[in-house]
Amino acid sequence: MSKYHNDAVKLLELIGGKENVAAVTHCATRMRFSLADEGKASPKEIGQLDSVKGTFTNAGQFQVIVGNDVGDFYKEFINVSGIQAASKEDVKKAAMQKQPLLQRMVAHLAEIFVPLIPALVAGGLMLGIGNFLQANLPFLGGKSFKDVSELARVILFFTDWIGGAVFGMLPVLVCWSTVRKFKGNEALGIVLGLMLVAGTMLNAYVYGDISSSKELAGAGVHLKDILINGSAKYANLFGGKDPFNIEAGKHVLNLGFTQLMLVGYQAQVLPAMFAGIALCYIESFFNKRTPEVLKLVWVPFITLIVTGFLTILFIGPFARTLGEWLVAIFAFLFKTPGLKYVGALLFGSTYAPLVITGLHHTFIAVDLQLAAASGGTFIWPLIALSNMAQSGAVFATYFIYKQDKKQESVSLSSTVSACFGITEPALFGANLKYMYPFYAAITASALAAVISTGFNVLANGIGVGGIALAFLSIKFEGAHQLGFWLASIVAFGLAFVLTFVFSKNPKLNKGSLTK
Repeated sequence: MSKYHNDAVKLLELIGGKENVAAVTHCATRMRFSLADEGKASPKEIGQLDSVKGTFTNAGQFQVIVGNDVGDFYKEFINVSGIQAASKEDVKKAAMQKQPLLQRMVAHLAEIFVPLIPALVAGGLMLGIGNFLQANLPFLGGKSFKDVSELARVILFFTDWIGGAVFGMLPVLVCWSTVRKFKGNEALGIVLGLMLVAGTMLNAYVYGDISSSKELAGAGVHLKDILINGSAKYANLFGGKDPFNIEAGKHVLNLGFTQLMLVGYQAQVLPAMFAGIALCYIESFFNKRTPEVLKLVWVPFITLIVTGFLTILFIGPFARTLGEWLVAIFAFLFKTPGLKYVGALLFGSTYAPLVITGLHHTFIAVDLQLAAASGGTFIWPLIALSNMAQSGAVFATYFIYKQDKKQESVSLSSTVSACFGITEPALFGANLKYMYPFYAAITASALAAVISTGFNVLANGIGVGGIALAFLSIKFEGAHQLGFWLASIVAFGLAFVLTFVFSKNPKLNKGSLTK
């Protein structure tokens, strides 16, 4: 008999019985249930089982935290219940049917970006290290590590190489993941992504340099003038030099009825996502209308041509404009004097609750769009600070519940995870379980967000969102690092202290949101 037999039997009873389970699977640490009636489950009693570390509901799934042995527990549960094993896709599909439209849309968005998080974090960390190696530091006499060390220059090559590949080729990742999500041909998704960053199109970073050029703006010169006439014509504006080196007509496509600017989509998210969705529908359309004998040749050929044409003509320009509007909205909320502090308070106090619902995944696209449009994102530092506040709160519970060995273990391991930006164990294993640590964390997060916004802290992009490594993604010039470190100390330290304070107030300890 398995050591999990008794707990598996009790879990089946507490989950509402076999007839209440529409589908069940597991991930790395959790059992994932789609329940017919979640009201029949007993989260409090389930959480008291020896093998269980906690429960929560997310994206329509009732999830039971087991730990690294979840695979063995799952096998025993299947044995004692007689329920047929299901795939993650089966559980997601069953759970999604019960979700409202907004939550289903967010779930789709999450399924596009979550598989990319390891690559985005690795790329962000690489760029962060490169940022650090190039920063002028006082203890080096105002020089950088790159200036004084050959080893630093070697490391910098690799950080730029890897980080540049991730973000410069970001449309390839987004197209692949989007096409994968919408059940298209993943190889065609990769090709479409490569088309969006092809060398035959003007690099988006050069496009950004031209768009932000004060000399050209002062002379009333627009991007289309540069592409049609070549940048050499305007070299006199830059002291006789040609900073953009654009050959006349090279990046313009003349269709007769209009001239298209061929601008790449390096580091862009929305154009790649919308183009990937379009590719899936176009491929499906031709698949249904093509004889089987011709599908291998005709369908990929016509799909890429039609998708490429629509992307250049409509999808790309529309999505780029939509991204610019998105950036403008967030810039208005977080850059307008006075209003920006309200925005910071709201974001700092609501990000952690959004993690519970899964809506926080929407900010991945916002961060990437901000970084691509303005060379830095002010949202990601606030996300990292929220994570730090959760880690400070859960660390306090380690000391508060030392007499409870199970909770002590959960709190300590959750603290370590949260310090590297993974806050779900802290949220569901302690902070939401007792509630007052959660209140302490969002209070500290809100104040830290105000400090970060006051210093106009910017990150180069997405990185490791915990107190251990988050600073590497923050810009080193100006007061960005100072503001971020002050905010980090407040986020972690205040959450730690307030958790002890709030633990003495019975009104703040009223149960758990995970019930």
